Amino acid sequence: MTDRILVVLIALGCSLAIAVPGAVLLRLRRGWSVTVHVCVLIAVTVLAMAAGVVGTALAMFISPHDLSVLLTVVAVAGAVSLAVALWQGRRLAAASMWSAEARRRERQLEASRRELVAWVSHDLRSPLAGLRAMAEALEDGVVADRGTVDEYHRRIRTETDRMAGLVDDLFELSRINAGALRLSLSAVPLGDLVSDAVASAEPLATAKRVRLIAATGDWPVVRASEPELSRVLANLLRNAIRHTPPDGTVSVDGGHDGANGWFAVTDACGGIPEADLPRVFDVAFRGETARTPRPAGGGGGLGLAIVRGLVEAHAGEVAVSNVDTGCRFLVRLPA
Repeated sequence: MTDRILVVLIALGCSLAIAVPGAVLLRLRRGWSVTVHVCVLIAVTVLAMAAGVVGTALAMFISPHDLSVLLTVVAVAGAVSLAVALWQGRRLAAASMWSAEARRRERQLEASRRELVAWVSHDLRSPLAGLRAMAEALEDGVVADRGTVDEYHRRIRTETDRMAGLVDDLFELSRINAGALRLSLSAVPLGDLVSDAVASAEPLATAKRVRLIAATGDWPVVRASEPELSRVLANLLRNAIRHTPPDGTVSVDGGHDGANGWFAVTDACGGIPEADLPRVFDVAFRGETARTPRPAGGGGGLGLAIVRGLVEAHAGEVAVSNVDTGCRFLVRLPA
């Protein structure tokens, strides 16, 4: 019994001589990667075991041959353990990075969802209150003259159309975020698409006294779904017209860029603050100063988010930059 206790104490002392400094080292180096932490942990474990075995073997005065065999076995087992630790440590590191990225994206989506709910609630509450007030005024006979009644009817229809557009944007955005968007890809001539979009946006531009210009030339043919790409262009044109002051100009041009086709919408909004450029395509972001929509003509802050979602669904890219007169929204798509 005395010999066994002595062996336990020798093995414990030798193992602790390695394990304690290793534990302190791991605690002080918390900034190391997961792979390095796992490898150091396994190395400390193997070395602590080896120290205990070797210390006990030396105290037992075993033969040099047996000691060399024992050390060989410990070395081989340690090498295998370290190889497994390195392999699994890389896998754990990749899984940890993926989990951290997933948590970050989840927090961003949750924050975006809360912001969207707040914006939409505000955008719906105001017109609904106005609609209710006008409906009650018409119902109670407070408004009787024909001109005012017609004006109330016009405003009710305008607000209803705006809310219908907001609901449509929400539905489209939900399809994009849920991955339920199904594209029917085909060869789409951008020139024809731009011509139709400009013709559709012309009444809005005329009402705002904004010049709408489409470049003539060699427009590319891109691989896209025509209805979704039409919506991208329509959203960009409406956004540009909305933020361009009277007597300003909105232009559309396009061309080829290697294996891609591109088109760009340039407005005269006066520019976007550099700090806001990365957030332009965020859900419910409306910006400040020159790009803050007027109450009568503002959108729900969803148009550019829908643009980005639809373009990325086409394996394309969309970007915004400031130019001399305003902003330039550039869309690249596979040719």
